[in-house]
Amino acid sequence: MDMLTGAQIAAAGLADWRKLAQGLHARYLVHGFGAGARFITAVGEAGDAAGHHPHVSLGPGYVDLKLISEDAVYRDDAGIEHVVEWVTAKDVGLARTIARIAADHALAADPASVSVVELGLDTAHSATIAPVWAALLTGHASSQGHGSPSDEVRDATGRVPNLWFGEAGDRDPADQRFHVEVYVAPEVAETRIDAAVAAGGTVVDDSKAPWLTVIADQDGNRGVVCVDASAAPKE
Repeated sequence: MDMLTGAQIAAAGLADWRKLAQGLHARYLVHGFGAGARFITAVGEAGDAAGHHPHVSLGPGYVDLKLISEDAVYRDDAGIEHVVEWVTAKDVGLARTIARIAADHALAADPASVSVVELGLDTAHSATIAPVWAALLTGHASSQGHGSPSDEVRDATGRVPNLWFGEAGDRDPADQRFHVEVYVAPEVAETRIDAAVAAGGTVVDDSKAPWLTVIADQDGNRGVVCVDASAAPKE
């Protein structure tokens, strides 16, 4: 099934969900473990009927869900097809069903609170070093390129953050190469950036904002606030 573009996701009008990194994410607020468990049971039944299921996490007062297809089709500039992990129409369909289930359970969505953390490593030798990181992070060589046409390292179980590789260029080897990518909902990106600045951080590059805003701490270590502006819900 073809992967969806950001514009297609935005046009779907998924008020409860936000596109972060590769998937759709939602948080529903629940009153107690039992209420969360009953909601998850209903979601599981809907997933059984659809033949597709979300990743689910139950915590104190909330249920987090992630929807992603492991068989999305991506076509590169040469027209070559790649099977990747991304959002497809079946994720959008199940997201709508889950939103209806949440309404039936009188659960409120909290889309502004969803976030995803990934790791970035700048290098000119991703194919060489990726096996080391695949083994270190997940213990499995198959994690290199999992769900991606690149050397990106992804743990199929989601236990650890994804690690992707950027171009090092002509940078000094002593420069920082690792950085944290923090994906947030579009409506809270500015607040998140302002909070980091108020805490002593500095915006060092906002040339690609709102997609990417690079922030440095007082020691010069950098992190990036990321927003998929193309998939932002239309007002």
